[in-house]
Order: sequence, then C-alpha cells, then structure tokens
Amino acid sequence: MKKITVVFSIVFIASIMFMNAQSDFGIKAGLSYNSNGDLKEFPSEATDIYKNEGTGKSGFNIGFYGKLDLGAIYVRPELVYTKTTSEYELNTGTTEDYKISKIDVPVLVGFKLIGPLNIFAGPAFQYYLDNDLKGIDIGDVENEFSMGVNIGASVEFGRFGIDARYERGLSENEAKWSNASKDFTLDSRPEQLIFSLSYSLSKPNK
Repeated sequence: MKKITVVFSIVFIASIMFMNAQSDFGIKAGLSYNSNGDLKEFPSEATDIYKNEGTGKSGFNIGFYGKLDLGAIYVRPELVYTKTTSEYELNTGTTEDYKISKIDVPVLVGFKLIGPLNIFAGPAFQYYLDNDLKGIDIGDVENEFSMGVNIGASVEFGRFGIDARYERGLSENEAKWSNASKDFTLDSRPEQLIFSLSYSLSKPNK
C-alpha cells in the first residue's frame, strides 16, 4: 500500500510539472544496456571478500516528458518506468538474473547547440518498486529512494526526438541475503547507457 501511495504521489507531482511545461510535452520509450552493481560474497571463515561485477544485459524504459523552453536552454522533467537486468554467477556455480524495476524522475537542463542538436544533464530521482534474484530470498534494497545523474545528447526532427544518455546511481543502495553460511550483498546502483525515442503530443504537425 505504501508503494502504491508513493507512486501515485510521484505521478501527481510529475503531472503538475508537465502541465506547467507549456512549451512541449509527450511520450517516450527506449532500450538500455545496464549493470546493476557489484555482488560481494563474505565467506563465514575467511577475511577475503569475493567480488563479482556481473554481466550487463538489456533493459527498457517507458514514460512521459515535459519541456519548458527558456531561449537557448530548456528544462525537461521526465517520469519514466525503468526495468534493468544484470547476470551474476552465484557460489553454486549457476548464473541468475538480478532484476530491478523503478520509477525514475530525471530533471534535465539542456543546451541548444546547432540545428536540432542538444546536450543535457541533470539529477535523476529514483524510487525502487521491486528487486528480484531468481531462486534466492533476497531482501529489499536498503533505500527505496535514491539519486543518480543523467548526461547525454539529443536530436529533434519535428515531433520526434532521439536521445542517448549515460545514467549513474550516486547513492549506495545494497540488497542483502544469506545462503550456505555465507553472506552476500548486491549494490543496486544502476549504470546504464540508454537510447530513447520520444514523440511530442503538443507540437504542430509539419
């Protein structure tokens, strides 16, 4: 119930932001190549820590954006549902996917360069909905709220926009569990290379 309340609150606040972003608003979706952080294994009778950086896999995102033009710069808030996956080798010798779903609210400041080309950067506020490692009773992430940063570039052609960005989580956010007398932690900070396509719902047809 708490998570549902938080999600609706985020949607409500973002809706107000979009309504005030009178220059433009629209929808967006994309794919990502991502890593969900390091898996660390703490053996019960050893001081060494075994670290597994994992293997990045593809993910996806879908959401809305608003845009407020301020001359040569613009402010672009977004509300995005994101799903990421990474693969890890466990102490059993098997490999499993660690999946995270979250709500991202990037607030980007962009600079218009030449023609349709823009660059942008800004903070991304994140709310974790779910984290799952198949076959393991893994605990929830330490902090449901965290913060990251986005930086990237975009091009716009009429109602369509294409952007590529790098996202990195800034806040440590671990999930923990125990198995076979060993303790594990998984750093859930995302690191993503994201490619997105957006479509304006407010620009006139050309």
